[in-house]
Amino acid sequence: MEASIMDGTKRRCGVVSGVSTVKNPISLARLVMEKSPHSYLGFSGAEEFAREQGVEIEENEYFITPDNVGMLKLAKESNTIMFDYRIPTAENEKSPLKMNGLPMSAYAPETVGCVVVDSEGRCAAATSTGGLMNKMSGRIGDSSIIGAGTYACEVCGVSCTGEGEAIIRGTLAREVAAVMEYKGFGLQEAVDFVIKHRLDEGQAGLIAVSSKGEVAYGYNCNGMFRGVATQDGLKEVGIWK
Repeated sequence: MEASIMDGTKRRCGVVSGVSTVKNPISLARLVMEKSPHSYLGFSGAEEFAREQGVEIEENEYFITPDNVGMLKLAKESNTIMFDYRIPTAENEKSPLKMNGLPMSAYAPETVGCVVVDSEGRCAAATSTGGLMNKMSGRIGDSSIIGAGTYACEVCGVSCTGEGEAIIRGTLAREVAAVMEYKGFGLQEAVDFVIKHRLDEGQAGLIAVSSKGEVAYGYNCNGMFRGVATQDGLKEVGIWK
């Protein structure tokens, strides 16, 4: 598992990768930011730091579910990777989406992100994931890369999900902030621009907030689980466009 968190006010961040016993990797990422001299810890070093800090630890069996075991078996048999966003819809039931010949008939959400802005316009963002189904050993995804899966600064906070390699190549989260800073785009305009022009053939989505209190999201796939709550009472959840 891997996770990252960023405080946009001071551009502080904390990241962990390759943890396998930490119940809440995002909490460990925050401790890296607040209690260590570093920004990024991985694998055995991250596990050692977790024990030093007294975070909640679980045995590997805690993280294993029958559904995921079944999907991993299917992915291995087909020699492919399962992504978490290729959700079949009514329109493609007769011709389901495929990757390397494998029907994407199972939905396996592995990533969760959160972006927030307070009453003083201070933004923060965080992302946590279990990664891709059937990923190679040692693979590190976008969720633990500041500027790719997570980014926060004076103007916005962004968290991404989807095809990690495409998100990394496009430095997706940072690009939202960049076009706001250097092109003068508004939040939703920046999100739309980045989704359209920075993913190449990859598929992904993101959620974002601005220092002005705006909320926005965008994606170029079938759907993305999302929700929003604001101080003026707006509460919405969604999956499809």
